[in-house]
Amino acid sequence: MANRRQTRTGAPLRKRSFLLITGSAILLSALAASPASAQDEDLSGGNDQVVLTGRLVVTADETVDTAVILDGPALVEGTVREALVVFNGDTEIVGTVQEDVVVFNGTVVVRSGAEIGGDLVTRGTPQVEEGATIRGERDSVVTRFDFEISGFAGRIAWWVGYSISVLILGLLLLAFAPQLFAAVRETARERLGSSIGWGVGLFFLLPIGSILLLVTVVGIPLGIFVLLALAFIYTLGYVVATVAAGSMIMRSSPSRYVVFLVGWVVLRVLALIPFVGGWLWFIGSVWGLGLLAVAIRNRPRTEALEGPAPPVPPAPIPAV
Repeated sequence: MANRRQTRTGAPLRKRSFLLITGSAILLSALAASPASAQDEDLSGGNDQVVLTGRLVVTADETVDTAVILDGPALVEGTVREALVVFNGDTEIVGTVQEDVVVFNGTVVVRSGAEIGGDLVTRGTPQVEEGATIRGERDSVVTRFDFEISGFAGRIAWWVGYSISVLILGLLLLAFAPQLFAAVRETARERLGSSIGWGVGLFFLLPIGSILLLVTVVGIPLGIFVLLALAFIYTLGYVVATVAAGSMIMRSSPSRYVVFLVGWVVLRVLALIPFVGGWLWFIGSVWGLGLLAVAIRNRPRTEALEGPAPPVPPAPIPAV
């Protein structure tokens, strides 16, 4: 009876296999569509074995890193250090595959004495002989990669949507509140510490205050409105921080739109990095809220120091 020990390596192995399979699919599809592609073409490079059409064979005395075939059967008698990926073809494993085996279409036979160090992912039900070892799990291509692809596509769709929302909100702010650009630039240069302090307070006190309002009867509507508006408020802070980041990069640019677009491009590209993007959003929202609060707080004081504008003298009356 097949030995199936649950020793999965977790999300990193899944992500690595997903990236490997996605990249292999793009590469092989492009090569297969090329007029230069010939039948039985082996594109093995280094210690990898990549076959477009024909037959993939890893002999008993052979060791390769990765084995991928687009169309045709695969036979593994030796050792595959990483993953084995078969897009369309029957697969027979006699030797060892140290990571995942993924077969999108075709029958799969795992012979007695064969060993798979990762998961066995197939479209149909694989034939696993007694004495074969599968250290990971048996999974379906549909459930595994539908989830992975939808999750990846969802993250990209959210990134695109949020990037466009930030762009539109920033352009609207600069168009209808042009004085905001100068105020944010001055505050970012001269009041960095106070803006961070105000930002931290607003970021955390707003949800706490709204929850406290829900405890009181008369404050329930206001508490609900603040909670519903938190996403917009945090995004507004992120937009203001985008303007400040652009002004720090383009110190001498007089155009508020150019400054904002430079900051927007830099922050949204960095947002593609999962861990870094999340922290940058948090820091940007906190700093932006603080910049906005300090700029608004200091505006009346600046206007009072400047005083009212001097009256315009009347034009002289020409002599008749």
